[in-house]
Amino acid sequence: MPGRLRLPFLAVEPWRVAVIGPTGRYARNQVAGMIEAGTPLIGGIALGRGGEAIDGVPLYDRLSDLPEKPNIALIYTPAEGVRDAVAACAHAGIRTIVAVAEYVPVHDALAAAADARAAGSWLIGPNTLGLYVPTRGLLGSIAPSFCRAGRVALIVRSGTVALALARHLTLAGIGQRLVVHVGGDIVIGRNPHEYLAALAEDEATDTVFYCGEIGGDKEYAFAEAARGFAKPVVAMVIGRYAPEQKQMGHSGALIGSAREGAQAKLAALAEAGCRVARGPAEAVAVLTELGFAATAKEETL
Repeated sequence: MPGRLRLPFLAVEPWRVAVIGPTGRYARNQVAGMIEAGTPLIGGIALGRGGEAIDGVPLYDRLSDLPEKPNIALIYTPAEGVRDAVAACAHAGIRTIVAVAEYVPVHDALAAAADARAAGSWLIGPNTLGLYVPTRGLLGSIAPSFCRAGRVALIVRSGTVALALARHLTLAGIGQRLVVHVGGDIVIGRNPHEYLAALAEDEATDTVFYCGEIGGDKEYAFAEAARGFAKPVVAMVIGRYAPEQKQMGHSGALIGSAREGAQAKLAALAEAGCRVARGPAEAVAVLTELGFAATAKEETL
C-alpha cells in the first residue's frame, strides 16, 4: 500500500554502515563498540584523511568515494554540522540516518528532518543514543550487554531510560526485537507514533513497549496511533513528580502546562487502549502477564 511506513534498518537487506565524522574521541569510542558488536562498517567520512584508517575502518574524503553505497549513516559531526550532513546523506539516498549530536539548533533540526523525509530517509535523532537490533547489530551506543533477542519493540524518548529499561527487561527474561532511543530534543527526525505505525506489520514484533516523558505532545500522537493497534501496546511516562516550568535533563522534557505532565499523558494513553505501567517493575509485570518472559526451560537452553 502506498505511503505505508517501514523501518528500513529492519529490512532483510544487509547493513552497509558509513560513519560521518568518526575521528573525535566520542565517535571513536562508539565506533569501537559497534565493531565489537559486529556492526558492518564499510568506511568513515573525514575530509582530508582519505586513504587513512581508524581502528581498522578505512577513511574517505566524501560519501561518493565509498567503494559501495551505504544504506545506513551515523553522523558524529558537531551540532552545527548536522543539517548539512543529514542533507548530504539524504541526497545520497541513504535510507537510515542517525544524528547523534545534542544542541542542534531548532531551525537546523527542522530542515534536517524535512530533507530526510523528502528523500524517503528515516532520521533518528538528533540527540540520540541510536538503536540496537539483537542479532543484527548496533548503531550508536545502546549497550548490547543490556539486551537480549526477543519480540518486544522498545521505543524510548530518554537515552538513559532506554538503557535502564532494556536492562530491566533482559534481567526479567524479556527479549527485545529492537531498542531505539528516538532522540531527546523537541524536534526529531521521526516521532514515536511513526515507529509504532511502522511496526504494525513487522512479523518479528509481537508487542510494543513505549516509554515517553514529560514535555511536548508526542504522547498524544502516539495514543491516537495506538487506537485499535493490532498488537498489545504497553506505555509508560517518566517524570510523574517533575515540577512544572522546569526543564528536566534535555530540551524535550519541560512541562509547560498540565497537558504536558505525566499524569495527563498516562490518562490519554490508557484511554487509547494502551496497557499503562507506572514504573519499570510494573512494565515487566505487564509484559510477563502478556507472556513475554522466558520460561525457566528457555533460560537454560
